[in-house]
Amino acid sequence: MSDLTLTATRLFEGVWEGVLTASGADGNYQPEIEVTHLGKVIEDISVTEDEAQGFWAVRVPVPMTALSDGVQTFLITDLRTGGRLNSFTILAGEPLSDDIRVEMDLLRGELDMLKKAFRRHCVETM
Repeated sequence: MSDLTLTATRLFEGVWEGVLTASGADGNYQPEIEVTHLGKVIEDISVTEDEAQGFWAVRVPVPMTALSDGVQTFLITDLRTGGRLNSFTILAGEPLSDDIRVEMDLLRGELDMLKKAFRRHCVETM
């Protein structure tokens, strides 16, 4: 028996990546994980052992069909215990127009635009 810890490292080119470590595992331990989105199992995940570093590299390809408006959450669970190891969320589309992060990005863009206009005005009035 072991305690698994899954740490996210990045989401790059449509693949979520993480590092899985196990405390108390013997040398023959092979983790069994499952990733689900809206109750459906995600296929083609890979769990590759890095014996030299003492961890497993986890790669989860994000299916194109999962990319749509709104919030999409993926759950990563340990099949042996049923416990949740981690999760990741992808936010996209028009319904996020009221999301605070989107608002902040829009405000940054408007601020940049105002700074340019103000600088231009200062140069023209001197």
